[in-house]
Amino acid sequence: MKHILSVSVVAVILGLAGVAFSDEVKDYSDTIKTFKQSPVVAKFFKDSYGYAVFPTIGKGGWVVGGSYGKGQVYRNGGVTGKTSIIEGSIGFQFGGKAFSEIIFFQDKRAYDRFISGSFEFDAEAQATVITAGAQAEAGTTGVGAGATAGPKTGVQAKTKYVNGMAVFVHSKGGLMYEFSAGGQKFTFEPV
Repeated sequence: MKHILSVSVVAVILGLAGVAFSDEVKDYSDTIKTFKQSPVVAKFFKDSYGYAVFPTIGKGGWVVGGSYGKGQVYRNGGVTGKTSIIEGSIGFQFGGKAFSEIIFFQDKRAYDRFISGSFEFDAEAQATVITAGAQAEAGTTGVGAGATAGPKTGVQAKTKYVNGMAVFVHSKGGLMYEFSAGGQKFTFEPV
């Protein structure tokens, strides 16, 4: 067990060591394409004021956990800045995983809140997990996400903006057992 804890701590520290941004704008088109392939998310690309995309967020934990990833913020199809995400959590958790995340901003107010430089989601924030072929009904008010069995896809989510934002994640791999509380903190640097 000590070995697993050591590996988790080292992974989180190495992830945090890369906090500094480079000035280079990255090509995240593959990640954006993955999200656009979901009918759930496609509607948000058309209707949102902007979005932040994180191609890979790594998460690991053993009682205490953490995650880290870098991304970019988009408005009108262009990159407006670079962003990072860091999360700390505590509770029952064991393992590691990697996932992509996208956050849509319903309007200028939500976009401005996010790019203020120190935006945070609390432990109560919800994300909708997207799988190939997921279907959804989108709106602009109400509860974050729910899921029911769908006829062919296995998932049929009702996703709406909550406090001006909608969050989607796409699993890339790994295995993590988790029942924990934590929040996500974001940074922003204009380009």
